[in-house]
Amino acid sequence: MVSGIIADVNAFNDPDLRTRAVEAARGDRPFDILITGGTLVDVVTGELRPADIGLVGLLIASVHETGSRSDAAEILDATGAYVSPGLIDTHMHIESSMVTPATYAAAVVSRGVTTVVWDPHEFGNVHGVDGVSWAVEAVKILPLRCVMLAPSSVPSAPGLEMAGADFDAATIEEMLYWPKICGLAEVMNMRGVIDRDPRMSTIVQAALDSEKLVCGHARGLSGPDLAAFMVAGVTSDHELVSADDLLAKLRAGLTIELRGSHDHLLPELVEAINGLGHLPQTVTLCTDDVFPDDLVDGGGLDDVVRRLVRYGMKPEWALQAATLNGAVRLGRRDLGLIAPGRRADIAVFEDLGDFRARCVIASGTVVSKAGIIASAVCSADPAPLRGSVKLQPLQEQDFRVVSEGREVRLATIARPRFTQWGETGADVVDGYVVPPEDTTLIAVTHRHGRTDSRTRVGFLEGWGKWRGAFATTLAHDSHNLTVFGADPRDMAMAANAVIEAGGGMAVVEHGEVKALLPLPLSGLVSEAPLIEVADGFRHIRAAMDRIVDWEPPYLVFKACFGATLACNPGPHQTDRGIADGSTGQLLASPVLSIVE
Repeated sequence: MVSGIIADVNAFNDPDLRTRAVEAARGDRPFDILITGGTLVDVVTGELRPADIGLVGLLIASVHETGSRSDAAEILDATGAYVSPGLIDTHMHIESSMVTPATYAAAVVSRGVTTVVWDPHEFGNVHGVDGVSWAVEAVKILPLRCVMLAPSSVPSAPGLEMAGADFDAATIEEMLYWPKICGLAEVMNMRGVIDRDPRMSTIVQAALDSEKLVCGHARGLSGPDLAAFMVAGVTSDHELVSADDLLAKLRAGLTIELRGSHDHLLPELVEAINGLGHLPQTVTLCTDDVFPDDLVDGGGLDDVVRRLVRYGMKPEWALQAATLNGAVRLGRRDLGLIAPGRRADIAVFEDLGDFRARCVIASGTVVSKAGIIASAVCSADPAPLRGSVKLQPLQEQDFRVVSEGREVRLATIARPRFTQWGETGADVVDGYVVPPEDTTLIAVTHRHGRTDSRTRVGFLEGWGKWRGAFATTLAHDSHNLTVFGADPRDMAMAANAVIEAGGGMAVVEHGEVKALLPLPLSGLVSEAPLIEVADGFRHIRAAMDRIVDWEPPYLVFKACFGATLACNPGPHQTDRGIADGSTGQLLASPVLSIVE
């Protein structure tokens, strides 16, 4: 079995290991592994230069002239290939790939990703501290180094939604003392930080007192608000919305986690960076969220590097952002560089276009060759993640809005992603609001058993004309049961298919379940093989394409999973009603007024 890679300072600085490495560097003993014939990607100078690399244990002992030494227990031929530091993903959520940490690790390590910074707030929002603890233990046995963060936003918008737990400052402070926790994960309650809300102020202060990372989520912030967010202690952001936003945040001094999950923005972001004439040392790379089919087809952070190069970024810059810059951000002087005394995290890529990994080494151990993981990856017991959907079957009337009178004025949620408040009129028939022709229903039901589970229904504008329904328990960030559709009967059927499966996603068309992806672990994850989960998700995508006419880049399937993200500016539907994270406004019902 592949052993776990744990950031063990004692092992890295073991005097016997250092002695052996020094002796090998001098030429007085052979290397354990010698990588020969490759072209080194020097992420400090930007050079591509021939070099051989000698390893002793988990240390790089020597970087020297090609062919000058051949004494090693094992020789790896890198002729014609490029030798890079292992890739570092500075912000991500394993749960978004809908597979277990072990399955995710096997998928990305074989592609050259050796370190990820994991915010397990999806598990935290469902299971509380126990979910985070499970994640921390699960990564200790992986061949993938996981830098773990304490979820800052459980829930992401307190008072506007109800998750499966509530992390106050005392809870955060406790987690920050855990040896494996390296900082505070993306601070999403932006308004709370800027307004010095006592809850968020004490959470951020706990991280500052720990002298660990304080990571951010600064969507839409600029000027005084951005300055206030940063002065409060936040030092990074991945929520870019434009090239101008990127440049403003670079100038402000934020570390940028340039993410691959918003591909439509990458060309203009690359153009902006190229226009600077150099790669800022504060630009790092991240995936944030990768769906399972994308993980199979494209990969993890290697896919982000590949796309950036395709969009015009120099390969040397893309690799520097994915390695050295990420290591500097994390304060990990052992990572991100191929040089004597650094940790032997190395990816050998066939070329600097496709970035297909010929060989991957993690902490001095060959973990993958030719894209195939060296041996089975150990999995943690998933039993604590089961049984998270605490709901009885729902009825058609649960997806209708009750009202008196003959007509009503309704508050609506206009536009996907960058939402705005809207207003429209509607008829009332037999005590129920008749959905206006140009609206789509969205319904959210609390599924964690912490409060009442009465379904809250809202009306979306600008989401097209739906010909069916979609239900999911993966709904950022509280992950309550969320259903979209035009017909309450279809919506109830989709919801009940997901409830019966113990969580997951379902698509219903004309009264028939057309696609179902069970995610029985936390309602987010499956322990099935990646290819099986990816195929199931492809069926969901295909079924969704039949019931909705998408209009990229905003009206896309992915928008369904963020429609409940109440910490973002503008109205969003939650299990409490229509919530606006920028103002704190909460409407329990969309009915604004009644015409008798």
